[in-house]
Amino acid sequence: MAGKTEMQLVKNLIGITHFLMESARAIGRLKGGKGLSGRARDCWPLDPSPFDPFLPLLAKGDFPMAAQKPYRVAMVGLGFGAEFIPIYQKHPLGQVEAICRRNESELHKVGDHFGIAKRYTEFDQVLADPQIDFVHINSPIPDHAWMSLKALRAGKHVMCTVPMATTIEECDQICQAVADTGLRYMMAETVVYSREFLFLKEMYQKGELGKIQYMAASHPQDMDGWPEYWERMIPMHYATHVVSPVLGLVDGRAEYVSCFGSGTIRKELAEKSGNAYAVESCHIKIRNSDVAAHIWRFLFDTARQYRESFDVYGTKKSFEWSLVEGEPHILHTAKLPEPQIASKVDVPDYAHLLPPEVRQFTRSIQDADHLSFIQGGGHGGSHPHLVNEFLSALSQNRDPWPNAVTSANWTCVGICAHQSTQQGGQIVRLPEFTLG
Repeated sequence: MAGKTEMQLVKNLIGITHFLMESARAIGRLKGGKGLSGRARDCWPLDPSPFDPFLPLLAKGDFPMAAQKPYRVAMVGLGFGAEFIPIYQKHPLGQVEAICRRNESELHKVGDHFGIAKRYTEFDQVLADPQIDFVHINSPIPDHAWMSLKALRAGKHVMCTVPMATTIEECDQICQAVADTGLRYMMAETVVYSREFLFLKEMYQKGELGKIQYMAASHPQDMDGWPEYWERMIPMHYATHVVSPVLGLVDGRAEYVSCFGSGTIRKELAEKSGNAYAVESCHIKIRNSDVAAHIWRFLFDTARQYRESFDVYGTKKSFEWSLVEGEPHILHTAKLPEPQIASKVDVPDYAHLLPPEVRQFTRSIQDADHLSFIQGGGHGGSHPHLVNEFLSALSQNRDPWPNAVTSANWTCVGICAHQSTQQGGQIVRLPEFTLG
């Protein structure tokens, strides 16, 4: 009996210590941010929560999360979005309050499958529901900005799939709405919660990579056969999968870019999108850093297997993504005999960072037939990490990672890159509101 009492006391002390650390961080951020609120607060950097030193202890299930009322989400868009429903349903801080889709028959199919009673066909119906705390937007890209803005102005927190928007003005408006309302916004970028990114972030923070010298990322993907709106997209307007890892790893902001177009796409596609180039290739200057990064993208008319790659070159070790889907990645170690420098590496899973209830979802895919998973291999186990980060941010009354300003910087890199392409590769600077 005494042993159990002592163990409970230890658990309580750990919980109190974790609370005090979070409080100290919050006070430190306020002091460092000179007590500013609104947009200034949103700009202030936060430690990415997946690497909080207490998370592994909390995730082992030694003691439960503090009992509290779950946060009620409305899932908006139920193609790819339906993948997140069972994660919210099992997460101790989440509850799927409603689902929303324009197609009524598909709406009922999803509602029946997951046992969700509240179903809406109009976004305004979602916003009028006082029982909904936040929306998770998975609608087509042209809907992201206006839906996010409307939700924030209606008093709802927002998690939105990538990209944040397709214009700089829309990104600015979303950041301003977050600052004005004090609500939380997170762009649900899968790459920075993939097991590969978490692996590299852990290596970097432990000093195993040494000083980072250069980074590169690519996202070739043939979008023929996808919904028609993709034919009106510009490659760099959907670039956050390559922008986010090179900036996220070093907690940096893009300062300016230079981008070139290469090749041509079919005439009918060029007329729809206003872009004739097949490939856009961009260099990013990272603010207050001697490190630059290179990214490239295509959507049509270029032969290449799907790939979302991220290469990191350090003074001690370097990581190179496999050239072919399903093959091992490569780790290079400095100062070894030449034949021993390169070795294959098995990237571990990071389910242990999650509450036990949702760990299974780093490996299981609910809708394996969706095009995202046929081509994308499940987004590196990122989905439960995204859900956990946003719910944890709401619970802890802090900004999620990435917050609105960071999301805007990642999104505006691609927008500015295309502007540079149109200007023959001239340098284009990121807007000031994204540099906080």
